[in-house]
Amino acid sequence: MSPASTGASTTLDAASPVTTPSSDSRLTPGGPGYHRMSLALFLAGVATFALLYSTQALLPLISDDFGVAASEASWTVAAATGGLALFVLPMSALSERFGRRAVMTASLAVAVAVGLLVPFAPSIGALVALRAVQGAALAGLPASAQAYLAEEVRPRALVTAIGLFVAGNSVGGMSGRVITGWVAQMWGWRVSVGVIGVIAVGCAVAFRLLLPAPRHFRAGSLRPRVLLGTVRTHLSDPLLRRLYAIGALFMTVFGGVYTVIGYRLTGAPFGLPQGIVGSIFLVYLVGTASASTAGRLVGRLGRRGALYLAGGTTTAGLLLSLATSLPLVLLGLVLITAGFFAGHAVASSAVSKTATHGRAQASALYQSAYYIGSSVGSTVGALAFRANGWPGTVTVGLLAVVGVVTITVLGSRAARVAGREPVAV
Repeated sequence: MSPASTGASTTLDAASPVTTPSSDSRLTPGGPGYHRMSLALFLAGVATFALLYSTQALLPLISDDFGVAASEASWTVAAATGGLALFVLPMSALSERFGRRAVMTASLAVAVAVGLLVPFAPSIGALVALRAVQGAALAGLPASAQAYLAEEVRPRALVTAIGLFVAGNSVGGMSGRVITGWVAQMWGWRVSVGVIGVIAVGCAVAFRLLLPAPRHFRAGSLRPRVLLGTVRTHLSDPLLRRLYAIGALFMTVFGGVYTVIGYRLTGAPFGLPQGIVGSIFLVYLVGTASASTAGRLVGRLGRRGALYLAGGTTTAGLLLSLATSLPLVLLGLVLITAGFFAGHAVASSAVSKTATHGRAQASALYQSAYYIGSSVGSTVGALAFRANGWPGTVTVGLLAVVGVVTITVLGSRAARVAGREPVAV
């Protein structure tokens, strides 16, 4: 099925007979515009994760302020990620018609505007509603960013470029939580989320000024029939389905762990203050490193080997986090973070490489699965914590990792049966 028949954007890809290393005008490391593009999308990633998870480190304070349990406060995270998951596919369709840069700019603008309203939420219900709107607004960013990179960056540099965008996610998640932790300790959770909103405004402005205009985008159709045809094509691809499931399962682990960790560390036997708990999220720097080096990891081990390593690292971290020694718990968080971001970068870049048309929809389906995993992880992880404490949350994470490994093994077996080298999953 040709790009024209699907309504997807027409792009140059690695299989194009007219594209050669000498004639390929797409961006490449060291070339004109590459560093501006990398910085712009890095800042977009910072703003996205800082806004999306701005309440996660503050859940104990939100619980106290509104008099609700952890499982209820966790909806301030689940509503945002759920809103993103629901709207990412429609927003990807808009990006096929109106352009990646336009949709990303509009998404950030609405999200930061809502972010400035969040501190004034009068009730837990109003806060959850605002967070859902904010997540829906942010839905235009992740899938459009990956589609932009797939169209504007040379194939050999794609894993690295997407890894840098994911690294921006990790920096945003880390800085947002660290800043909110210390600000909240002094002035409360409302002031802290307001500060994140102001920081996101700066990131949004810099993003729009830095991002190069797309040169390889071709507008597609907004017809629902065309969109549904493209979605059906992607969902009929076994490899893409496996990648979507892997992204969701990795995020189930991550969402559960980081939604509940604040409750664990502020309670017995640790009893840490809110500022110190926020600083725990400095371990996201490990995620920044693991995501940005995902390209080299795939080069050495292949995608299958990289996913096994990511799953094994995450498992080791989950088991270590069961300890009652704070240094061992922190080491566990380091390993969980490194494994998650490596696995996410590998899976998401594989989606962009696998889809030869309708890349925004292919990326949107991955992002939808990914953030559904986040919503499930944060909700089920909090419920498991309420029922069985931290071991309950860890059990949820271990089951998700078993799912990742099982899918990878089955995918490799299917590839061998089909007579292909199992280079992916």
